Amino acid sequence: MFETLIKFFNFCDAENRKKFTGSIIVGIFNSLFMALRIGAVAVMLRGVIAAAIDGTAFEMNTVWLSFAIMCVSIIGGIITRKVTSMWQCEGGYRTCAKKRIEIAEHLRYLPMGYFNENSLGEITSVTTNTMESVGDVATRAVMMVFQGLLDTSLIIVMLFFFDWRIALVSLAGFGLFEFVNLFMRVAVRDVSAEKIKADAAEIGKVLEYIQGIAEVKAYNLAGKRRRELNSVIEKRLKILIKMEMRCIPVSNLQSLVAKFSGVAMMLASLYFYLAGTMDLANCSTMLVCSFMLFNALEAGGNYSALLRTIDIGVTKASKILALPTMNIDGKANAKNETSLDVSNPCGNNIEAKNIDFAYDKRKIIDNISLKIPANTTTAIVGPSGGGKTTFCHLLARFWDVDKGTVSLGGKDVRDYNMDDLMKNFSFVFQNVYLFHDTIANNIRFGEPDAPMEKVIAAAKKACCHDFISSLPNGYDTVIGEGGASLSGGEKQRISIARAIMKDAPIIILDEATANVDPENERELMNAVTELTKAKTVIMIAHRLKTVRNADQIIVIDKGRIAEKGKHDELVKKGGIYARFIDSRKEAVSWKI
Repeated sequence: MFETLIKFFNFCDAENRKKFTGSIIVGIFNSLFMALRIGAVAVMLRGVIAAAIDGTAFEMNTVWLSFAIMCVSIIGGIITRKVTSMWQCEGGYRTCAKKRIEIAEHLRYLPMGYFNENSLGEITSVTTNTMESVGDVATRAVMMVFQGLLDTSLIIVMLFFFDWRIALVSLAGFGLFEFVNLFMRVAVRDVSAEKIKADAAEIGKVLEYIQGIAEVKAYNLAGKRRRELNSVIEKRLKILIKMEMRCIPVSNLQSLVAKFSGVAMMLASLYFYLAGTMDLANCSTMLVCSFMLFNALEAGGNYSALLRTIDIGVTKASKILALPTMNIDGKANAKNETSLDVSNPCGNNIEAKNIDFAYDKRKIIDNISLKIPANTTTAIVGPSGGGKTTFCHLLARFWDVDKGTVSLGGKDVRDYNMDDLMKNFSFVFQNVYLFHDTIANNIRFGEPDAPMEKVIAAAKKACCHDFISSLPNGYDTVIGEGGASLSGGEKQRISIARAIMKDAPIIILDEATANVDPENERELMNAVTELTKAKTVIMIAHRLKTVRNADQIIVIDKGRIAEKGKHDELVKKGGIYARFIDSRKEAVSWKI
């Protein structure tokens, strides 16, 4: 139990750890105030019993003293409970909010291969369900478990001042309760892990079903996919029921132990009174205490079963945060030189020297060397799966090369601060992702504080101002997640407007015009032309008109550069590029 709580405390950042530490300290005072009730009861019972035995009038001073102690207990308890609750809630929820942000920032600097190895459902589950459970469950569990232990411990300590024998009986009951509670934590240990895993599987399957709904409908797979989704949901339901069924018997046993411990205190008190070794006042006080002692402990004990969920959640989040990131600050050295700033690099020449890259033990890039002069256009073509996109990702340092070097302006890209390096690249991908936000905010994504005039200017250059203006709310129109409410060509042009707004010196176009309908093609090509003016352009393309005027054309096949040259030179060679051109011409000549 304490290992889990310590792990959670270490998981918290310094500010929120102070809140939890403070809440525990205040919780001790809360327990002291709760224990004062025993004193108030004892004062009253002694006064009543003394008056009855002596036959004297009951003194009002006793009433006022008992009332004063009870008032201090109640008011102090309310104040301290409010403070501990607020600090623990703030600490729990703020910790998880910060950890979500920290995980998101950490994911930015992980190699792209991580996202291929790990499902979207797993990542989403950790940042949503898992962190939600940690924030919600941890706050309640820490508050209830700790407070239950504190309240019970302090009451037992106070009992030693009344009668050490009854205190020992209560201490034995406390030990037996914790022993039974250990079985509860053991009982849910493996089920908690199954629950976290089932949560990730359910989210992954739901995302897969929603994102692939078009294919599901097109290929009449609704029944099969729905059965798969239902199966995952049903499995998670069974795991949740299994967890409850394991907790309920142990929870009931805990309750019985608490109740029987109270009964044992009552019987022991009566026995000692009848044996003449305990006075009536103490006996009456112990009888009252037997009802008070285990209430807080019992409530906290039921929550302790959730500590395993906290443990697993913290472990999963910490595992992501412990993943080694790429060196984002540039190379450090003994002289403590600052990392290079490439916001205005000395030239935008790009050079790859003998680079290799393998993914999952499969070599994708094999000893490629290439120079890309500044302000030139380089077209990359080749068979699907040949390594074109991976090569471009290596140039922009989405991954680090396994061997060789990639340099920008004569400096190894690994020497640059990652954020500064990214300022020099703009990307337009074949599959554009737009965020669930206004069109204006999607365009100014790389420059959040850009004025509206600059947004409109970028949109006009990208040939998307007219269709945006025709929308009901214009630039304030909120588009669906992923740009679901826009056509492919419209999304591409907004993506280009975003890149124009960034105004980076190097543009990478990854088959940006591959799936554009003829109606949008001319406007999209105009947008691309506007984007690439006076820039270093690297384009992956399958269309003849987009590559034939390039300064150099690179043909990548099976991870190697198979051909290199200009359009006319490569056509004369009669190799892969020539066959590519012939197939493009044949496709264009097809008529329906």
